[in-house]
Amino acid sequence: MAGFRNGRGRDNREAPQGPPQHYGGQYGGQYGGGQQWPQSGNGHVQGQGQGQGYGPGNGHGEPEYFGDPGTAQPYAPQAGHDPYAANNPGHTQAFSVHDDDAYTQGATYQAGSAAPGPVGPRLHWKQLLSGVVLRPAPTYLQMRDYAMWAPALIVTFLYGLLAVFGFDGAREDVINATLGSAIPYVLFTGVVITLGFFVLGVVTHTLARQLNGDGAWQPTVGLSMLIASLTDAPRLIVGMFLGGDAAFVQLLGWVTWLGAGALLTTMVSKSHDLPWPRALAASAIQLIALLSIIKLGTF
Repeated sequence: MAGFRNGRGRDNREAPQGPPQHYGGQYGGQYGGGQQWPQSGNGHVQGQGQGQGYGPGNGHGEPEYFGDPGTAQPYAPQAGHDPYAANNPGHTQAFSVHDDDAYTQGATYQAGSAAPGPVGPRLHWKQLLSGVVLRPAPTYLQMRDYAMWAPALIVTFLYGLLAVFGFDGAREDVINATLGSAIPYVLFTGVVITLGFFVLGVVTHTLARQLNGDGAWQPTVGLSMLIASLTDAPRLIVGMFLGGDAAFVQLLGWVTWLGAGALLTTMVSKSHDLPWPRALAASAIQLIALLSIIKLGTF
């Protein structure tokens, strides 16, 4: 009587021991005309994929291992699990490139960010002094990355030495004083005006940075000192001969003050990459100080 069969219809009795069967002969009429599959030494059938290391056997009659050969266990496929899918040991792991990667972000220049680099070489002091008034926009843009302490300090100090003679009361005091008293007075005035213009330039730079400007403080301060000194030079020269209280000198002072405001606004806009309303607001304190102390003769 036949033995008991399991739920799958297979016989529970052990299969008789014997040589491995040749599958090619059984299905030769349909698959290859009776061609037999080669077999390894341990009785495993070797297919094309197994000969190349794609199956459970590695083509040499041994099971395939994954991981460290010293600690890994023979690979045992699980039911319902694809052993050759991604993210499995020995296979490629999927990954994604995040949008916040610092190396994939573009370097697009935007307003309020640092400038990519100097626009051109440093200007000679003659080109700098003439460009402050005659070529303001390209000069300020080219010099926004360079300090100019020597021209700024020398020009401002010379302006301060002559500023005494642009005011009627101060000029009379210097002329009537002895030489030993006049020289320290003139030198002291030059130092005070130089320090005053320096402080006003620092204030302008600080306000520009508060308004999201990105310029350096040394070019901003140096250019502001040159603008304040060079724009007031016409009024100062005329005032030395006509007096600071003359109507024409006062009118000339208003005109040069408006020019100083336009130049300061342009300088802050080019040096700090700001729109002109913000640049004008950053220059407001310096302009008010120049108007009340220098232009109107209240120094």
